[in-house]
Amino acid sequence: MWMIYEKCANLIEVGFWNTAKMKIVLEEFTIDSESSFRVFRPRLSQIFYWHFHPEFELVFIEGTDGTRHVGEHISRFVDSDLVFIGSNIPHLNFDYLVKKDYEKVVLQVRQDFLQNAMLETPELAAIQQLFQRSQYGIAFGEKTKKMIGERIKQLEGLSYFGQFLEILSIFQLLATTQDYVLLHEQPVENQYNKKDQERIKRLYQFIDENYQRKIDLQEVADLSNLSEAAFCRYFKKMTKVTFTEFLNHYRVNQAKNLLLLDKNVTETCFDCGFESMSYFNRTFKKLTGENPLAFKKRYFTK
Repeated sequence: MWMIYEKCANLIEVGFWNTAKMKIVLEEFTIDSESSFRVFRPRLSQIFYWHFHPEFELVFIEGTDGTRHVGEHISRFVDSDLVFIGSNIPHLNFDYLVKKDYEKVVLQVRQDFLQNAMLETPELAAIQQLFQRSQYGIAFGEKTKKMIGERIKQLEGLSYFGQFLEILSIFQLLATTQDYVLLHEQPVENQYNKKDQERIKRLYQFIDENYQRKIDLQEVADLSNLSEAAFCRYFKKMTKVTFTEFLNHYRVNQAKNLLLLDKNVTETCFDCGFESMSYFNRTFKKLTGENPLAFKKRYFTK
């Protein structure tokens, strides 16, 4: 089941949302039981998608600058990036708010990928160590990005067995190169227990159903059975942004939908829960780099 990425792939086209409406959900992915890996090309540039999953993930993106936000680590990448992310490490989609045309390929492998074989096969020892290091988050340098990026882009054209052999070869190269940096000083532990997952899902569903009106902080605090101060600390810890920042991201995403359906800026402002035009314009520009009218004109004059 492709879950959230498949849904997004169906909804996103040439870099923006179509008329469909997509819920924001913190979700664990599952790879098809008949395969130990999958290769896909998600385009999520208009979505603030802070997420985690049990699969190990190798992300390659090129043709743009962007934000690398993995666990507690936040930095910028220039032109391209290649990062290996360990199991259950929360991360933001690497193409968030990217405006240039870009190419992105994601390789996910199951949490138990070659688990027994790695323990029993000396030839796989280096790959086993690579997977252990991935819990720190690993960003690779220019030479490795160029070499591995070209090979990752060719994976989809191979048979499943051919992909499997090529993936092993890619991991061996990543395991033996010194051209990398660790993104954390300590391994990143999964901070989302089952209770946290259910609580965050309820909050996301509440936002999705109520973003068009004013949402009081006390409402979401009560929904979480926390005081306002405790809720603010909790939400920032779980999502790495404040509740107001997250709500603004979601409202701006929905505003883009309406503008691309040719709604005027004033209607869009109030339909997405903003209480004043000045705050809507200021927030929209802060998150996208342009005001709502300019955004709308840019697409309708193409």
